[in-house]
Amino acid sequence: MTKEEKYNIAKWAMEHALKSGADAARVSIYNSNNSTVEVREEKIDKLEEANRNNMRINLYVENKYSSISTNRINNKEELGRFIEEAIAGTRYLSEDEFRTLPDPDLYYKGGGEDLKTVDTGFENLDPQQKIDQAFAIEKEILGKDERIISVTSTYRDGLSGSVMVASNGFEGDRENSSYSLVASVSVNDGDSRPQGYWYESSIFHGELPKEGVGTQALRRALDKLGQKKIESGSMPMIVENRLAGRALDPLISALNGSSIQQKNSFLIDMKGEQIGSELMTIVDDPFIVSGRGSRLFDSEGLATRKRNIVEAGILRNYFIDTYYGKKLEMEPTSGETTNLVFKPGELDLQGLIASIDRGILVTGFNGGNSNGSTGDFSYGIEGFLVENGKLTQPVSEMNITGNFKQVWKELIAVGNDVYTGSSWRLPSLVFDNISFSGI
Repeated sequence: MTKEEKYNIAKWAMEHALKSGADAARVSIYNSNNSTVEVREEKIDKLEEANRNNMRINLYVENKYSSISTNRINNKEELGRFIEEAIAGTRYLSEDEFRTLPDPDLYYKGGGEDLKTVDTGFENLDPQQKIDQAFAIEKEILGKDERIISVTSTYRDGLSGSVMVASNGFEGDRENSSYSLVASVSVNDGDSRPQGYWYESSIFHGELPKEGVGTQALRRALDKLGQKKIESGSMPMIVENRLAGRALDPLISALNGSSIQQKNSFLIDMKGEQIGSELMTIVDDPFIVSGRGSRLFDSEGLATRKRNIVEAGILRNYFIDTYYGKKLEMEPTSGETTNLVFKPGELDLQGLIASIDRGILVTGFNGGNSNGSTGDFSYGIEGFLVENGKLTQPVSEMNITGNFKQVWKELIAVGNDVYTGSSWRLPSLVFDNISFSGI
Protein backbone atom coordinates (compact mmCIF):
# COMPACT_ATOMS: atom_id res chain seq x y z
CA MET A 1 0.00 0.00 0.00
CA THR A 2 1.49 3.33 -1.06
CA LYS A 3 1.61 6.40 1.14
CA GLU A 4 -1.00 8.08 -1.06
CA GLU A 5 -3.33 5.10 -0.73
CA LYS A 6 -2.97 5.14 3.05
CA TYR A 7 -3.77 8.86 3.15
CA ASN A 8 -6.85 8.32 0.98
CA ILE A 9 -8.18 5.56 3.23
CA ALA A 10 -7.40 7.50 6.42
CA LYS A 11 -9.18 10.61 5.14
CA TRP A 12 -12.17 8.57 3.99
CA ALA A 13 -12.44 6.93 7.42
CA MET A 14 -12.19 10.29 9.19
CA GLU A 15 -14.86 11.86 6.99
CA HIS A 16 -17.13 8.83 7.40
CA ALA A 17 -16.79 9.09 11.19
CA LEU A 18 -17.85 12.75 11.08
CA LYS A 19 -20.80 11.99 8.79
CA SER A 20 -21.85 9.18 11.11
CA GLY A 21 -22.09 11.37 14.20
CA ALA A 22 -18.60 11.86 15.61
CA ASP A 23 -17.81 15.43 16.67
CA ALA A 24 -14.10 14.89 15.96
CA ALA A 25 -11.80 12.08 14.91
CA ARG A 26 -8.17 11.17 14.44
CA VAL A 27 -7.18 8.30 12.13
CA SER A 28 -3.79 6.61 11.92
CA ILE A 29 -2.72 3.83 9.59
CA TYR A 30 0.36 1.84 10.59
CA ASN A 31 2.31 -0.60 8.47
CA SER A 32 5.25 -2.82 9.37
CA ASN A 33 7.50 -5.29 7.60
CA ASN A 34 9.67 -7.43 9.90
CA SER A 35 11.91 -10.45 9.47
CA THR A 36 13.78 -12.67 11.94
CA VAL A 37 16.40 -15.35 11.39
CA GLU A 38 17.40 -17.32 14.50
CA VAL A 39 20.20 -19.89 14.38
CA ARG A 40 20.95 -22.60 16.93
CA GLU A 41 23.23 -25.65 16.69
CA GLU A 42 24.27 -24.67 13.16
CA LYS A 43 20.67 -24.86 11.95
CA ILE A 44 17.96 -22.30 11.32
CA ASP A 45 15.72 -22.52 14.38
CA LYS A 46 13.34 -19.72 13.42
CA LEU A 47 12.62 -17.98 10.13
CA GLU A 48 9.83 -15.42 10.25
CA GLU A 49 8.55 -12.62 8.08
CA ALA A 50 5.50 -10.54 8.86
CA ASN A 51 3.74 -7.74 7.03
CA ARG A 52 0.98 -5.89 8.85
CA ASN A 53 -1.38 -3.00 8.25
CA ASN A 54 -3.51 -1.58 11.03
CA MET A 55 -5.85 1.38 11.47
CA ARG A 56 -6.52 3.14 14.75
CA ILE A 57 -9.39 5.62 15.06
CA ASN A 58 -9.86 7.97 18.02
CA LEU A 59 -13.52 9.00 18.25
CA TYR A 60 -14.88 12.01 20.12
CA VAL A 61 -18.66 11.78 20.43
CA GLU A 62 -20.78 14.07 22.66
CA ASN A 63 -17.96 14.56 25.19
CA LYS A 64 -17.28 10.82 25.18
CA TYR A 65 -14.20 9.08 23.84
CA SER A 66 -13.17 5.73 22.45
CA SER A 67 -10.20 4.33 20.58
CA ILE A 68 -10.74 1.46 18.15
CA SER A 69 -8.51 -0.47 15.78
CA THR A 70 -8.82 -2.90 12.89
CA ASN A 71 -6.62 -4.53 10.27
CA ARG A 72 -9.51 -4.89 7.80
CA ILE A 73 -9.11 -1.58 6.05
CA ASN A 74 -9.43 -2.36 2.34
CA ASN A 75 -13.20 -2.92 2.22
CA LYS A 76 -14.86 0.47 2.66
CA GLU A 77 -18.31 -0.99 3.19
CA GLU A 78 -17.10 -3.20 6.02
CA LEU A 79 -14.89 -0.44 7.45
CA GLY A 80 -17.82 1.97 7.35
CA ARG A 81 -20.01 -0.38 9.39
CA PHE A 82 -17.17 -0.87 11.87
CA ILE A 83 -16.90 2.89 12.39
CA GLU A 84 -20.68 3.35 12.69
CA GLU A 85 -20.95 0.60 15.32
CA ALA A 86 -18.04 2.09 17.25
CA ILE A 87 -19.69 5.51 17.32
CA ALA A 88 -22.93 3.96 18.56
CA GLY A 89 -21.01 2.15 21.30
CA THR A 90 -19.13 5.30 22.29
CA ARG A 91 -22.43 7.01 23.15
CA TYR A 92 -22.89 4.55 26.03
CA LEU A 93 -19.62 5.59 27.68
CA SER A 94 -19.25 8.15 30.46
CA GLU A 95 -18.57 11.75 29.54
CA ASP A 96 -15.01 13.00 29.88
CA GLU A 97 -14.70 16.73 29.28
CA PHE A 98 -10.91 16.51 29.11
CA ARG A 99 -10.86 14.24 26.04
CA THR A 100 -10.31 16.47 23.00
CA LEU A 101 -8.04 16.75 20.02
CA PRO A 102 -5.00 19.00 20.56
CA ASP A 103 -5.02 22.73 19.95
CA PRO A 104 -4.37 23.04 16.18
CA ASP A 105 -1.81 25.78 16.86
CA LEU A 106 0.42 23.12 18.46
CA TYR A 107 0.34 20.79 15.46
CA TYR A 108 3.25 20.04 13.18
CA LYS A 109 2.59 22.10 10.06
CA GLY A 110 4.86 20.30 7.59
CA GLY A 111 8.41 20.88 6.40
CA GLY A 112 11.49 20.54 8.56
CA GLU A 113 14.84 18.83 8.04
CA ASP A 114 15.03 15.32 6.65
CA LEU A 115 15.90 13.34 9.78
CA LYS A 116 17.06 10.33 7.74
CA THR A 117 15.35 7.63 9.79
CA VAL A 118 14.80 5.10 7.01
CA ASP A 119 17.07 2.93 4.87
CA THR A 120 15.76 3.34 1.34
CA GLY A 121 17.34 0.04 0.34
CA PHE A 122 15.45 -1.99 2.96
CA GLU A 123 13.24 -3.91 0.56
CA ASN A 124 16.14 -4.77 -1.73
CA LEU A 125 18.14 -6.72 0.86
CA ASP A 126 18.78 -10.32 -0.20
CA PRO A 127 17.14 -12.82 2.24
CA GLN A 128 20.16 -15.10 1.94
CA GLN A 129 22.33 -12.27 3.22
CA LYS A 130 20.22 -12.11 6.38
CA ILE A 131 20.65 -15.84 6.94
CA ASP A 132 24.39 -15.66 6.31
CA GLN A 133 24.80 -12.88 8.89
CA ALA A 134 23.03 -14.95 11.57
CA PHE A 135 25.28 -17.94 10.85
CA ALA A 136 28.39 -15.73 10.83
CA ILE A 137 27.68 -14.65 14.42
CA GLU A 138 27.38 -18.26 15.55
CA LYS A 139 30.67 -19.16 13.84
CA GLU A 140 32.45 -16.53 15.92
CA ILE A 141 31.57 -18.59 19.01
CA LEU A 142 31.43 -22.29 18.16
CA GLY A 143 34.56 -24.23 19.07
CA LYS A 144 36.20 -21.29 20.82
CA ASP A 145 35.91 -22.76 24.34
CA GLU A 146 35.11 -26.26 25.64
CA ARG A 147 32.79 -24.83 28.33
CA ILE A 148 30.26 -23.52 25.81
CA ILE A 149 26.86 -25.15 26.34
CA SER A 150 24.59 -23.34 23.90
CA VAL A 151 24.67 -20.53 21.37
CA THR A 152 21.82 -18.56 19.81
CA SER A 153 22.41 -15.98 17.11
CA THR A 154 19.76 -13.77 15.59
CA TYR A 155 19.33 -11.34 12.72
CA ARG A 156 16.32 -8.98 12.85
CA ASP A 157 15.12 -6.10 10.72
CA GLY A 158 12.05 -3.94 10.51
CA LEU A 159 10.51 -1.21 8.41
CA SER A 160 7.57 0.70 9.90
CA GLY A 161 5.57 3.66 8.73
CA SER A 162 2.43 5.59 9.53
CA VAL A 163 0.14 8.30 8.24
CA MET A 164 -2.14 10.30 10.51
CA VAL A 165 -4.96 12.76 9.89
CA ALA A 166 -7.16 14.64 12.35
CA SER A 167 -10.45 16.41 11.76
CA ASN A 168 -9.17 19.72 13.13
CA GLY A 169 -6.40 20.05 10.60
CA PHE A 170 -3.48 17.69 11.19
CA GLU A 171 -1.83 15.65 8.45
CA GLY A 172 1.55 13.92 8.69
CA ASP A 173 3.52 10.76 8.01
CA ARG A 174 6.80 9.17 9.04
CA GLU A 175 8.89 6.05 8.43
CA ASN A 176 11.64 4.18 10.31
CA SER A 177 13.91 1.23 9.62
CA SER A 178 16.03 -0.87 11.96
CA TYR A 179 18.51 -3.74 11.83
CA SER A 180 20.05 -5.76 14.65
CA LEU A 181 22.38 -8.68 15.26
CA VAL A 182 22.18 -10.54 18.58
CA ALA A 183 24.17 -13.31 20.23
CA SER A 184 23.48 -15.23 23.43
CA VAL A 185 25.91 -17.77 24.94
CA SER A 186 25.68 -19.99 28.01
CA VAL A 187 28.73 -21.69 29.50
CA ASN A 188 29.35 -24.40 32.09
CA ASP A 189 30.57 -23.25 35.50
CA GLY A 190 29.90 -26.30 37.63
CA ASP A 191 26.49 -25.87 39.23
CA SER A 192 25.71 -22.63 37.36
CA ARG A 193 25.25 -21.66 33.73
CA PRO A 194 26.42 -18.05 33.24
CA GLN A 195 25.08 -16.36 30.13
CA GLY A 196 26.62 -13.69 27.96
CA TYR A 197 24.64 -11.44 25.65
CA TRP A 198 25.58 -8.83 23.07
CA TYR A 199 23.86 -6.98 20.29
CA GLU A 200 24.45 -4.29 17.70
CA SER A 201 21.83 -2.26 15.88
CA SER A 202 21.52 0.41 13.24
CA ILE A 203 19.00 2.33 11.16
CA PHE A 204 21.02 1.54 8.02
CA HIS A 205 22.12 -1.94 7.04
CA GLY A 206 25.40 -0.61 5.67
CA GLU A 207 26.29 0.80 9.11
CA LEU A 208 25.40 -2.35 11.08
CA PRO A 209 28.57 -3.91 12.60
CA LYS A 210 28.81 -7.34 10.97
CA GLU A 211 31.62 -8.75 13.12
CA GLY A 212 32.32 -9.03 16.82
CA VAL A 213 28.81 -9.63 18.17
CA GLY A 214 29.43 -13.31 18.87
CA THR A 215 32.93 -12.67 20.20
CA GLN A 216 31.63 -10.08 22.66
CA ALA A 217 28.82 -12.33 23.88
CA LEU A 218 31.26 -15.18 24.53
CA ARG A 219 33.68 -12.89 26.35
CA ARG A 220 30.91 -11.61 28.61
CA ALA A 221 29.83 -15.17 29.42
CA LEU A 222 33.37 -16.33 30.23
CA ASP A 223 33.99 -13.25 32.34
CA LYS A 224 31.17 -14.42 34.63
CA LEU A 225 32.87 -17.70 35.54
CA GLY A 226 33.31 -17.88 39.30
CA GLN A 227 30.48 -15.46 40.11
CA LYS A 228 29.54 -15.25 43.77
CA LYS A 229 28.03 -13.01 46.38
CA ILE A 230 30.28 -10.73 48.36
CA GLU A 231 29.70 -9.12 51.71
CA SER A 232 26.97 -6.51 52.04
CA GLY A 233 27.85 -2.87 52.26
CA SER A 234 27.43 0.67 51.00
CA MET A 235 29.77 1.58 48.15
CA PRO A 236 29.94 3.27 44.74
CA MET A 237 28.08 1.68 41.84
CA ILE A 238 29.11 2.01 38.18
CA VAL A 239 26.31 1.28 35.70
CA GLU A 240 27.58 0.58 32.19
CA ASN A 241 26.08 2.68 29.42
CA ARG A 242 23.82 0.01 27.89
CA LEU A 243 22.15 -0.50 31.26
CA ALA A 244 21.90 3.12 32.36
CA GLY A 245 18.36 3.31 31.02
CA ARG A 246 17.25 0.92 33.76
CA ALA A 247 18.27 3.52 36.33
CA LEU A 248 16.75 6.41 34.38
CA ASP A 249 13.43 4.80 33.42
CA PRO A 250 11.68 5.22 36.81
CA LEU A 251 12.60 8.90 36.83
CA ILE A 252 11.27 9.49 33.32
CA SER A 253 8.09 7.59 34.20
CA ALA A 254 7.67 9.91 37.19
CA LEU A 255 7.75 12.90 34.80
CA ASN A 256 4.82 11.58 32.76
CA GLY A 257 1.52 13.44 33.02
CA SER A 258 -0.47 10.30 33.79
CA SER A 259 1.82 9.44 36.73
CA ILE A 260 1.56 12.98 38.09
CA GLN A 261 -2.23 13.20 37.77
CA GLN A 262 -2.71 9.76 39.33
CA LYS A 263 -0.35 10.61 42.24
CA ASN A 264 2.00 7.85 41.18
CA SER A 265 5.05 10.07 40.84
CA PHE A 266 7.78 10.93 43.32
CA LEU A 267 8.45 14.14 41.36
CA ILE A 268 5.10 15.91 41.75
CA ASP A 269 5.49 19.70 42.06
CA MET A 270 9.25 19.43 41.63
CA LYS A 271 9.65 21.59 38.52
CA GLY A 272 12.43 24.08 39.20
CA GLU A 273 13.72 21.99 42.11
CA GLN A 274 17.00 20.09 42.48
CA ILE A 275 16.34 16.39 41.80
CA GLY A 276 19.89 15.26 41.01
CA SER A 277 23.53 16.23 41.24
CA GLU A 278 24.98 19.01 39.10
CA LEU A 279 26.38 16.32 36.77
CA MET A 280 22.86 15.42 35.69
CA THR A 281 21.82 17.23 32.48
CA ILE A 282 19.31 15.60 30.14
CA VAL A 283 17.98 17.08 26.89
CA ASP A 284 15.10 15.71 24.83
CA ASP A 285 16.22 16.33 21.25
CA PRO A 286 13.92 15.12 18.43
CA PHE A 287 16.05 16.58 15.64
CA ILE A 288 19.20 14.43 15.75
CA VAL A 289 19.79 13.25 12.20
CA SER A 290 19.36 9.44 12.12
CA GLY A 291 18.57 9.38 15.83
CA ARG A 292 16.58 6.36 16.99
CA GLY A 293 13.87 8.57 18.48
CA SER A 294 14.00 11.43 15.96
CA ARG A 295 10.63 12.71 14.75
CA LEU A 296 8.92 15.93 13.71
CA PHE A 297 5.66 15.22 15.54
CA ASP A 298 4.41 12.93 18.29
CA SER A 299 1.56 10.41 18.34
CA GLU A 300 -0.99 13.23 18.75
CA GLY A 301 0.48 15.34 15.96
CA LEU A 302 2.08 17.88 18.30
CA ALA A 303 5.17 19.46 16.76
CA THR A 304 8.26 18.24 18.58
CA ARG A 305 10.66 20.65 20.24
CA LYS A 306 14.13 20.37 21.71
CA ARG A 307 13.72 20.77 25.47
CA ASN A 308 15.85 20.65 28.59
CA ILE A 309 14.42 18.03 30.93
CA VAL A 310 17.00 18.23 33.70
CA GLU A 311 19.64 20.96 33.78
CA ALA A 312 22.54 20.58 36.23
CA GLY A 313 20.24 18.53 38.44
CA ILE A 314 17.29 20.95 38.28
CA LEU A 315 14.02 19.65 36.81
CA ARG A 316 12.91 21.86 33.92
CA ASN A 317 10.10 19.99 32.12
CA TYR A 318 7.53 17.23 32.41
CA PHE A 319 6.12 15.04 29.62
CA ILE A 320 2.51 16.21 29.28
CA ASP A 321 0.06 15.19 26.54
CA THR A 322 -3.18 17.01 25.69
CA TYR A 323 -5.45 14.94 27.94
CA TYR A 324 -3.37 15.18 31.10
CA GLY A 325 -2.45 18.75 30.29
CA LYS A 326 -6.14 19.65 30.56
CA LYS A 327 -6.58 17.64 33.73
CA LEU A 328 -3.53 19.17 35.37
CA GLU A 329 -4.07 22.64 33.88
CA MET A 330 -0.59 22.43 32.38
CA GLU A 331 0.60 23.27 28.87
CA PRO A 332 1.05 20.17 26.69
CA THR A 333 4.67 19.43 25.88
CA SER A 334 4.20 15.90 24.45
CA GLY A 335 3.68 12.80 26.51
CA GLU A 336 6.58 11.01 24.84
CA THR A 337 10.35 11.07 24.85
CA THR A 338 12.28 11.36 21.59
CA ASN A 339 16.09 11.21 21.87
CA LEU A 340 17.04 11.59 25.52
CA VAL A 341 20.61 12.87 25.57
CA PHE A 342 22.56 12.71 28.83
CA LYS A 343 25.43 15.22 28.91
CA PRO A 344 28.66 13.16 28.93
CA GLY A 345 31.67 13.53 31.16
CA GLU A 346 35.38 13.12 30.41
CA LEU A 347 36.30 9.53 31.35
CA ASP A 348 35.60 6.32 29.45
CA LEU A 349 34.40 3.22 31.30
CA GLN A 350 37.94 2.10 32.11
CA GLY A 351 38.68 5.54 33.47
CA LEU A 352 35.60 5.41 35.69
CA ILE A 353 36.63 1.99 36.99
CA ALA A 354 40.15 3.24 37.67
CA SER A 355 38.74 6.08 39.79
CA ILE A 356 37.03 3.72 42.26
CA ASP A 357 38.84 2.30 45.30
CA ARG A 358 36.12 -0.21 46.10
CA GLY A 359 32.75 -0.55 44.41
CA ILE A 360 30.73 -2.65 41.97
CA LEU A 361 30.43 -2.39 38.21
CA VAL A 362 26.87 -3.44 37.33
CA THR A 363 26.61 -5.28 34.01
CA GLY A 364 23.16 -6.80 34.48
CA PHE A 365 19.88 -6.28 36.33
CA ASN A 366 17.95 -9.38 37.37
CA GLY A 367 14.37 -8.57 38.26
CA GLY A 368 13.27 -6.18 40.96
CA ASN A 369 10.83 -3.31 41.17
CA SER A 370 10.41 0.35 42.01
CA ASN A 371 7.58 2.29 43.64
CA GLY A 372 6.54 5.13 41.35
CA SER A 373 4.91 7.19 44.09
CA THR A 374 7.77 7.04 46.62
CA GLY A 375 10.88 6.34 44.51
CA ASP A 376 11.85 3.31 46.60
CA PHE A 377 13.48 0.49 44.63
CA SER A 378 15.01 -2.97 44.93
CA TYR A 379 16.82 -4.70 42.06
CA GLY A 380 18.86 -7.84 41.64
CA ILE A 381 22.25 -7.20 40.03
CA GLU A 382 25.32 -8.92 38.66
CA GLY A 383 28.65 -7.50 37.66
CA PHE A 384 32.18 -7.16 39.03
CA LEU A 385 33.79 -6.09 42.26
CA VAL A 386 36.14 -3.14 41.74
CA GLU A 387 39.15 -2.88 44.04
CA ASN A 388 41.89 -0.27 43.70
CA GLY A 389 40.64 0.69 40.26
CA LYS A 390 40.57 -2.86 38.84
CA LEU A 391 37.93 -5.57 38.29
CA THR A 392 38.78 -8.38 40.70
CA GLN A 393 35.78 -10.69 41.11
CA PRO A 394 32.57 -11.41 39.17
CA VAL A 395 29.55 -11.05 41.47
CA SER A 396 25.93 -12.20 41.23
CA GLU A 397 22.81 -12.84 43.31
CA MET A 398 23.10 -9.48 45.01
CA ASN A 399 20.50 -6.76 45.49
CA ILE A 400 20.58 -3.00 45.57
CA THR A 401 18.01 -0.96 47.48
CA GLY A 402 17.41 2.74 47.91
CA ASN A 403 15.32 5.67 46.77
CA PHE A 404 15.64 7.42 43.43
CA LYS A 405 15.06 10.83 45.01
CA GLN A 406 18.38 10.36 46.79
CA VAL A 407 20.26 8.18 44.29
CA TRP A 408 20.38 10.81 41.54
CA LYS A 409 21.76 13.32 44.02
CA GLU A 410 24.56 10.80 44.63
CA LEU A 411 25.64 10.84 40.96
CA ILE A 412 29.38 11.48 41.27
CA ALA A 413 30.74 10.77 37.77
CA VAL A 414 29.51 10.53 34.18
CA GLY A 415 31.32 8.71 31.39
CA ASN A 416 32.11 9.93 27.90
CA ASP A 417 30.99 6.60 26.39
CA VAL A 418 27.52 7.61 25.21
CA TYR A 419 25.67 4.63 23.75
CA THR A 420 24.06 5.71 20.46
CA GLY A 421 22.28 2.44 19.63
CA SER A 422 19.15 3.57 21.46
CA SER A 423 16.86 6.59 21.54
CA TRP A 424 18.14 7.14 25.09
CA ARG A 425 21.73 8.27 24.55
CA LEU A 426 23.26 7.53 27.91
CA PRO A 427 26.87 7.15 29.12
CA SER A 428 28.10 4.98 31.97
CA LEU A 429 27.15 6.47 35.34
CA VAL A 430 28.69 6.31 38.82
CA PHE A 431 26.55 6.63 41.95
CA ASP A 432 27.96 6.85 45.47
CA ASN A 433 26.64 5.25 48.68
CA ILE A 434 24.56 2.49 47.10
CA SER A 435 23.36 -0.21 49.51
CA PHE A 436 24.35 -3.68 48.28
CA SER A 437 23.00 -6.81 49.93
CA GLY A 438 25.02 -10.01 49.60
CA ILE A 439 26.43 -12.31 52.22
